[in-house]
Amino acid sequence: MTEEPVTNQAESKQPTEQRPINLAARQRRRTQDEQLFEHLRERDTSFLNTDPWRVLRIMGEFTTGFESLAETEEAITIFGSARVAPGDAEYEACVETARVLGEAGFTIITGGGPGIMEAGNKGGAKAGVPSIGLNIELPFEQHVNRYADLALEFHYFFVRKTMFVKYALGFVIFPGGFGTMDELFEALTLIQTGKIQNFPVVLFGSEYWSGLLSWMENTMLASGKIARADLNLPFVTDSPEEVRDYIISCLEGEVPREAQEEEARGETRAALGRQR
Repeated sequence: MTEEPVTNQAESKQPTEQRPINLAARQRRRTQDEQLFEHLRERDTSFLNTDPWRVLRIMGEFTTGFESLAETEEAITIFGSARVAPGDAEYEACVETARVLGEAGFTIITGGGPGIMEAGNKGGAKAGVPSIGLNIELPFEQHVNRYADLALEFHYFFVRKTMFVKYALGFVIFPGGFGTMDELFEALTLIQTGKIQNFPVVLFGSEYWSGLLSWMENTMLASGKIARADLNLPFVTDSPEEVRDYIISCLEGEVPREAQEEEARGETRAALGRQR
């Protein structure tokens, strides 16, 4: 069966059109993040003459992100590995997940790169909703994928990560590596500490996530590092439609998401209180 074409302006973009976010990689220079943390490695006090000015660039990135995304409504951020290709089962499942979320009215946000990020933007484009890619400067080149019809480029991970959370109503996290784990546990930490509320976190791919979830229960929980209620914060599924239905049910109050989060926060407060 022939795949239907994506009716989105991003379809006509070619990878060679992507702009200079990875100029440092092409010129074999250090990225802005590397330069920011340089003094930690070299113990060089010259940073006193440069870091205060770097704050202005950081402010500029925040300002650009806030201005560009200010009108974004009802978005879901999708994470996952950059190391999967079209035709891979996880890639195609992500395309379908983003498509059904888009058809339910959600804007799609990804990291803007290849793999699962591309699949998420492709699914959003198929649904005809805004498909946003937030790319990052890396020591190696990473182009914005052609399905992102709004592409923003960041030098600093912490600025980009703020945008992922600030403009999303929830996260959908596909199998991935260190970066994916970083986003997962940041979201769980923000929920546990009350920084964000009624924020569904969906893990797609039960087989992939089973080992991590078992370790959380059998090691983290068993040793008292997390509470039983914390294990209820991520929702696991293998169905694109169940992703959509769960997120909508949380946002509409049909699933007691806020109560689950408050229970986790309450157990955290109790545990910390016992230490005083």
